[in-house]
Amino acid sequence: MKLSQIKQKLTQLDRIAFQLPNGDLVPSHFHVTEVGRITKHFIDCGGTVRNEEVANFQLWNADDYDHRLHPEKLLNIIELSEKVLGIEDLEIEVEYQGETIGKFGLDFNGKNFLLTTKQTDCLAREKCNIPSEKPRLKLSNLSEEPCCAPDGNCC
Repeated sequence: MKLSQIKQKLTQLDRIAFQLPNGDLVPSHFHVTEVGRITKHFIDCGGTVRNEEVANFQLWNADDYDHRLHPEKLLNIIELSEKVLGIEDLEIEVEYQGETIGKFGLDFNGKNFLLTTKQTDCLAREKCNIPSEKPRLKLSNLSEEPCCAPDGNCC
């Protein structure tokens, strides 16, 4: 989800809720402690220099049960960060601490903002000789003998 998309969604909501990938909701007394721009300048395993930028939201919940972040307040924080930090319409990455700090993508299901899992990947597959797709195997070409039979030499 990009900044422009969350801003548009916030104008339609009465309350904000973030849902973790396991279905649990982030406690309703959360705070957005940071809105920022993160730049990653790196070299991939194939030697290509790359730059990535994301808009970063950090969610935090404390023992402050008397305050709730309302949609218009978060919209104001986002607009201020765009102005002061020069943040463009970037993809959003959300940091949230469970057992450790996790980084999530962001989506929306019509009611809640969904924290989506992110995956690592090889960015130089062709140089690492990694196929872009898993090879397809025909089941009929596989051996009929189980590979882990007692005399199968698989262990």
